[in-house]
Amino acid sequence: MEINEVSFNGQPPVDSYGPGFFRVSNIIHKGALFLTLKGSIDWTGLDDLAAIIENKDDYDVVFIGMGKEISPLPKAISNKLEKAGVPFEVMNSPSACRTYNVLLSEERRVGLAVLPI
Repeated sequence: MEINEVSFNGQPPVDSYGPGFFRVSNIIHKGALFLTLKGSIDWTGLDDLAAIIENKDDYDVVFIGMGKEISPLPKAISNKLEKAGVPFEVMNSPSACRTYNVLLSEERRVGLAVLPI
């Protein structure tokens, strides 16, 4: 078996997460988290779509983590994202972090917007 070191080409992966926080590049972020090619971008949660929309050219898809359990995006929010041309996938936050990290390791252009568990 060959073991290769994973490279993320400058975009930070999610190191870990727990109740109310995410750890990225050994820095603890409390509350909601938004990551793109630019790194961590200030984001307060689902009511703050400006950051996601303004940075949509940095990713081919943004994974939206809804917290501990998967739940649909409120219709008004999904409509705004669709109208702005933002490609997104909704899942629970742990799955969103794992999927983001895997695709990031494959050098894919991905974003991550997650609510804490």
